[in-house]
Amino acid sequence: MVEVLEVWEKMLTSMGIAFIIIGVALIMIPLIVKIIPSISIEKIPWIILWVYRKDGFTFATSPILIIIGLIYLIWIKLKWIR
Repeated sequence: MVEVLEVWEKMLTSMGIAFIIIGVALIMIPLIVKIIPSISIEKIPWIILWVYRKDGFTFATSPILIIIGLIYLIWIKLKWIR
């Protein structure tokens, strides 16, 4: 029973750390884009960084990070089902 709890604890800890890293990256991207508008965003492939600007509103995200996060969640679910 203790071993099962340790596995869950490690899995949830690693998932939490991954989400924190993804969250920090997603928070920092729009700030960097807004502070340094001279950065050539157009040269970065859209799968790595996607930026939406309209009426002073800037939204930036990384589709690849979202895909990786979803794959990780599916992997955790499949591992949990077994």
